[in-house]
Amino acid sequence: MMRKFQGRVVIPGTVSARALVSHGGFNTLASLQKSLMFGTKDTICGDQNNPDLYKKKLNGQALCLPRTIGSTTGGMVLYTAAKMGRTPACMLFSEPIDSLAAAGALLTDIWSDAKMPTVDSLGSDFLDYVKTGMMIRIEENGVVVVEEAGR
Repeated sequence: MMRKFQGRVVIPGTVSARALVSHGGFNTLASLQKSLMFGTKDTICGDQNNPDLYKKKLNGQALCLPRTIGSTTGGMVLYTAAKMGRTPACMLFSEPIDSLAAAGALLTDIWSDAKMPTVDSLGSDFLDYVKTGMMIRIEENGVVVVEEAGR
């Protein structure tokens, strides 16, 4: 089974990746800081307050979330992760993107070689439907295609 969701393109690009879903806000600093500080190859979520993501690999995943929360350093943390090659494959927001996440996505796009397509305003139906492990494909026009795992 497959379902399409129309969002607004924040950072253009196409990508296919497995979904990693958070139903709560994504605290960029708490989630990425430990992996970035200690130079691990994989970015493992360090935010103990996010049970959906805690101790799960973030890099290379289609990060599906409502919004980011936390420190005003969030944008710079995303950019730093990009410079280290440790960003999610894409960021997909059910809500309109917040200014800190937008700053990080833009810094990543402009100042690094990393590509992290970002789409927002996908709606609450998006987070109700998508589950961790489902295959996600982003098309250029902001359409996000979600397929059940194994299809």
